Amino acid sequence: MQYRQLGKWGLRISTVGLGSYLTIGMHVDDDTAAECVKTAFDGGINWIDTANAYNKGGAEIALGKILKDYDRDDYVLATKAWAPMGDGPNDRGLSAKHVFEQCHASLARLQMDYIDLYQCHRPDPDTPLEETIRIMDDLARAGKILYWGVSEWPAALIQEACDLARAMGCRPPVSNQPRYSLMYRDNEAEVYPACLHNGVGNVVFSPLAHGVLTGKYEPGQPVPAGTRAADDTQNSIMMNMYWGDKNLQRVAQMKEMAGDLGLTCAQLAMAWCLLHPAVTSVISGVTRVSQLEDNLGAADATIPADVAEKLDEMFSAEQAWTP
Repeated sequence: MQYRQLGKWGLRISTVGLGSYLTIGMHVDDDTAAECVKTAFDGGINWIDTANAYNKGGAEIALGKILKDYDRDDYVLATKAWAPMGDGPNDRGLSAKHVFEQCHASLARLQMDYIDLYQCHRPDPDTPLEETIRIMDDLARAGKILYWGVSEWPAALIQEACDLARAMGCRPPVSNQPRYSLMYRDNEAEVYPACLHNGVGNVVFSPLAHGVLTGKYEPGQPVPAGTRAADDTQNSIMMNMYWGDKNLQRVAQMKEMAGDLGLTCAQLAMAWCLLHPAVTSVISGVTRVSQLEDNLGAADATIPADVAEKLDEMFSAEQAWTP
């Protein structure tokens, strides 16, 4: 396993992290989730990502039960706030009230005293940015969080947050959590340059394009039973953003390239994300231990320059959305 500083900051995290969206506390039973966490830690992963919104607190509750058996000093826990958590007018967004209350609710569900990285799940145009910055700083001063970050924020807003925090004498965001993969490269144009300029690290989600980049789906073939693509309760993003014979043909070619390097398609896809200097870590979301064991191989994978260049051509930003 490799470790990198989160942007310019002192926190060091593994280049592969364990995610929990649609998995832990939802589609993965508690025993399997515990095995995945153990496999992650045994493989050198030192950070786990979750959110209050994942199954309306279910992921945090499940992780809290599992992580109480591990030394708190040994891992980094990241969670989020912003999404609706109730029907009340203040049960969503990034207001001081909602962030404060959800921080304490997350701590209770996680059975922890503090959160390592507290992330703004999405922007909130209805709350002044200085209000969100101030509550994050207040929570840090109170010892409830150590760092704060953002997720899926545009470049201009990240820059504004960094500038405003500096002017207010508050802690700035240290991280961004964007969608990023060979099939989704929008961040390269503006977000990543802004993050590099401000020392903000990126912990990217969906590096496998919801499973399309694993190579398990073949062009012109039926969708394998038991896969995410076959499950209408969780395949809408995959089908709307990444599905199509043209993309599956690209992945089939990529799978051959990975085999020539002694890698799986998933390992090559994740390792490619780690080539960008703005990316600190990729988030691995799995439903089985075997998937995680495979993904762990991305941390130490080496991609020759000519292969990286070929992948760049195959999945250029201009055609990344083309089905």
